[in-house]
Amino acid sequence: MACPHQCVFCNQQKISGTINAPKPAEIKEIINKYLSTLNKNIETEIAFFGGSFTGIPIKLQEEYLIEAHKFIKSGKVNSIRVSTRPDYIDENILQILKKYGVKTIELGAQSTDNYVLNKSGRGHNFEAIKNSAILIKSFGFELGLQMMIGLPGDTREKSIQTALDIVALGADNTRIYPTLVVKDTELEKLYITGKYVPLQINEAVSITKELINIFHKNNIKVLRVGLHPSEELTPENSFIAGPIHNSFKELVLTDIWKDILTEKLNNFMPSEYKFVVNSNQINYAVGYKKSNIKYFYSKGFKLKFFGKLEIPLFEIHDCNN
Repeated sequence: MACPHQCVFCNQQKISGTINAPKPAEIKEIINKYLSTLNKNIETEIAFFGGSFTGIPIKLQEEYLIEAHKFIKSGKVNSIRVSTRPDYIDENILQILKKYGVKTIELGAQSTDNYVLNKSGRGHNFEAIKNSAILIKSFGFELGLQMMIGLPGDTREKSIQTALDIVALGADNTRIYPTLVVKDTELEKLYITGKYVPLQINEAVSITKELINIFHKNNIKVLRVGLHPSEELTPENSFIAGPIHNSFKELVLTDIWKDILTEKLNNFMPSEYKFVVNSNQINYAVGYKKSNIKYFYSKGFKLKFFGKLEIPLFEIHDCNN
């Protein structure tokens, strides 16, 4: 809803898998349905995603938020988050969001490079991203700044600069999406005529690895890496070209852990070693389809990993420590 559909890469219905947004009166039923599948003590959040929430008419925004806020008041849900465009933010909108318990606002920044923004048909410049980010933080909201890699006119260097700008703007969290060519978009036309060349999967993994390292060093939480797989985004349906992979995040984190292990083992003699890592990182240390285990085994290292939740992400400890 409320999205002007001017971005060259976007076909909102194809990407979100939704033609009609739910009506405010349907919100209660949807939320209760999903709450029934969750444990009582888990922290829960209502998210208005898939469009530009603050671009819909104020009255309709309030109708949605009133329904969502009832769950905050009852204690069944902890908070609300919304996603929107940088040019759909002002003080009046932020006051309304604050009134109804919205905690986090995510902006689809996509890039902070004005040339890339223009080539992508975003309809705003970096100044709009900057001004909205400053305003959102001044109101006490948590700020999310989403970014894309491989947009028209984008380069590795520009993507890295976007990540550094996201850090400088004080974002609390981010999402990283590789650009895909989707059917019935302007980008499809550019691709067909050879005016746009999408990233290869190995390029996308390599760039994203650098971005995650930047965000991790600056304590910015990465909420998502890659688009959520859907039936719509398949070659049989709407997917045309680009670095799509069901395990894109795993490929990236596998590469990060390969670097970590290479540095760790640099002064070690080939032998059998046992390491402790964060419990949630074991699969990535082992690698996608055990690729890290196999790689280091080929170098004479037989590795075993054990998990402890208290170990920080991307840290590796010797088993006897």
